Amino acid sequence: MSARRSRVPQLLGLRTRLVLAFALVAALTATTTGALTFREARTGVLQQSQDAVISQLRAQANRLAPDLDIPPTQDGLRRFASDVAASEPSGAWRVMVTYGELSATSAAGDRFAELTPALREAVRSSVATVFQRVRTGDHTSLVVGMSVAFTTGAASGLRIFLTVPQATEQASVDALVTAVERATVPALVLAVLLALLAARGVLRPVRALRSATRSIAEGRLDTRLAVNGSDELADLSHTFNETAAALEASVAELRGMEARARRFAADVSHELRTPLAAMSAVTDVLDEDAARLDPDTATAVRLISEETVKLARLVDDLMEISRFDAGAAVLHLDEIDLAESLRRTLAARAWTDLVDTELPPPDTLRGRVDPRRLDVVVANLVGNALRHGARPVRLRLTGSTGTEPRAVIEVLDSGPGIPAHVLPHVFERFYKSDAARTRTEGSGLGLAITAENVRVHGGTVRAANRPEGGAVFTVELPLHNEENR
Repeated sequence: MSARRSRVPQLLGLRTRLVLAFALVAALTATTTGALTFREARTGVLQQSQDAVISQLRAQANRLAPDLDIPPTQDGLRRFASDVAASEPSGAWRVMVTYGELSATSAAGDRFAELTPALREAVRSSVATVFQRVRTGDHTSLVVGMSVAFTTGAASGLRIFLTVPQATEQASVDALVTAVERATVPALVLAVLLALLAARGVLRPVRALRSATRSIAEGRLDTRLAVNGSDELADLSHTFNETAAALEASVAELRGMEARARRFAADVSHELRTPLAAMSAVTDVLDEDAARLDPDTATAVRLISEETVKLARLVDDLMEISRFDAGAAVLHLDEIDLAESLRRTLAARAWTDLVDTELPPPDTLRGRVDPRRLDVVVANLVGNALRHGARPVRLRLTGSTGTEPRAVIEVLDSGPGIPAHVLPHVFERFYKSDAARTRTEGSGLGLAITAENVRVHGGTVRAANRPEGGAVFTVELPLHNEENR
């Protein structure tokens, strides 16, 4: 179904629809015009021929009728029919004359098969001229019947019938059909050419709009369209330019605000480092003398010392985040034994006895990574598991093979897990899972810094809940070791 849907727009694109519409309109127009023209021309040709024949027949009948004895004899009727037929120079007329029960034809033995009983009855019951076109095989004939009156206007009882072949008229009608057919094909070709030109004129600004939209989507906000004319497409281009200009101004303003906020955070963090260093030194001295102070003062000193440590950690994290935001984070890659690096991270923080490890033997899994950033990633994930999860906490390192070898680091805990509504936000900065925004030991930036360090390595990090309970954080890092470079 999806493949069929993807092909429909290609088969019925705007160009195709325009060409088909023009061709259909041209075909209908050409067909209708040709049919109307053919009908009018055919009617004109046949009407002219018919009127000429009837007029000539009436004139000949009125001229010869006074010389015919009434009632006529058989020989008289035959001579009268022959004289009427002889009045046509081409000799194409066939005439039959009747008077009562007598009848005679211009050609001996002519049965006058074209004369239908209906036409004979119509002439008998009417004084008007009656005509009928009769088709026999491939030939069409005009049959005319009329009653001949005396010069005084009284009916003579004499009736005359004429058959005239329509070969010339049929040839003219066939020529009209051929002309209409020949004119229809060029009209369709011209319509298709006009459709292509129209489609090109319509699609050019549409293609330009599509290209400009893609350019905007790729971040080139200074993209603009050339506005030509004053039609709807020109209005659309003008509207697009206004929208792009407004978007560029808004994005520029947002970027400026973001840059100022980053610079402010970096400047504040940098300015706080010196007084924090002095405060840390003072709190260290106070911690050493806390045992000799009274209980209330000792409690206050320890509280100040703890908060100073948290503030120093927050400032360090803010400085680190500022480097990422400014694009100043630089990787210092080194070929290291990943398992040994993870052991050193645990040992440096006295977590060796608190965390169960599943690490490969020495020198089994090596890769080019930034040791300091890898230490931060592992320390933040393990520290988060120890603070918010429950023991046992397990650190696992494995290698995955494929098109690009990767190291997979997993940190698992046995706590209650991460609420479903929190999972999408665990790597956001300063995110708190509860609305009260309670204070924690961390800065609220640890997982965000972890995600940034993984990203600069070209890896991925994700959080999930284990089916058996607890949370699991999975980091995948490309190895980039010497063997696959």
